[in-house]
Amino acid sequence: MNRTKILVTGGAGFIGGNYVHYLLNNDPDALVYNLDSLTYAGELNKHERCASNPNYKFIEADIRDKEQITNIFEEYKFDYVVHFAAESHVDRSIHSPDVFLETNVLGTHNLLNASLKTNIKKFLHVSTDEVYGELDFTPNTYFNEDTPLDPSSPYSSSKASSDLIVLAYSKTYGLPVNITRCSNNYGPFHFPEKLIPLAITNVLRNRKVPVYGTGENIRDWLHVEDHCSAIDLVLRRGENGQVYNIGGHNEKTNLEVVSDILSYFGKSLDCIEYVKDRKGHDKRYAINPSKISELGWKPNYQFKDGLKQTIEWYVNNRSWWERLLTEDK
Repeated sequence: MNRTKILVTGGAGFIGGNYVHYLLNNDPDALVYNLDSLTYAGELNKHERCASNPNYKFIEADIRDKEQITNIFEEYKFDYVVHFAAESHVDRSIHSPDVFLETNVLGTHNLLNASLKTNIKKFLHVSTDEVYGELDFTPNTYFNEDTPLDPSSPYSSSKASSDLIVLAYSKTYGLPVNITRCSNNYGPFHFPEKLIPLAITNVLRNRKVPVYGTGENIRDWLHVEDHCSAIDLVLRRGENGQVYNIGGHNEKTNLEVVSDILSYFGKSLDCIEYVKDRKGHDKRYAINPSKISELGWKPNYQFKDGLKQTIEWYVNNRSWWERLLTEDK
């Protein structure tokens, strides 16, 4: 029997790692290949229980290395590519934009070339709502798939660039592709530099929780497990060449999110430290998920329940995130 071979790039990261788990739990007939270069935000301890699974294989490689990527694709003959691998932290992109362009743009280009040469069945590119820029605070206004791209940071600009390259390979070369653009993710195994895990881990270490500006910036929060189910649905049922937005309809200000975390621990707002606002900090993101809903998807997590589950995960897995904080110094 020919087994379906699914390559997950960036599978040692947060969302990609959760998607590896999702595949192994939900598609026992798939062979799952996790390709990652193991940068600071990528680690394999999250996959300890997968290591002995005969359906799982880890490949250490850098998507910026064209020759290496070409050889890997020719060796394994993947059926599908789900592309998460990216530099993704906005603050780091502001200070060091070069690696974002090299990884997110040129790395994606290398994967597309290799996919075209080996006739893969579909290339699914995981992007972000940040490529749309920002919304103002007007209620009931949302990003949809036709919203013009207007990125603000080197990170979101590099993702928008890679989105356009993916679509060009579909239109010019006929490569089967989909693009998904998600709102802010949260959940287990999130590297503790992002807002929710940073707030949780700082509280657990009796440190102040930094909040940019006045904390009024709004994000639409999506539990990573809901995101994984949506990605998998698009991989299997998405219309070729189409973009699908994935959002949770859980809009919260950054201050509300931090306040909810402090409240869980019985802490006061005195634990917040307001810091200088980020350069080019977008006011608000919010997604209209109607298009993917037509495929039959809807989120399972309400934000309140998902946040509680996430907090409890970090409380119970200190050894995982404490090691990462030490290694990233």
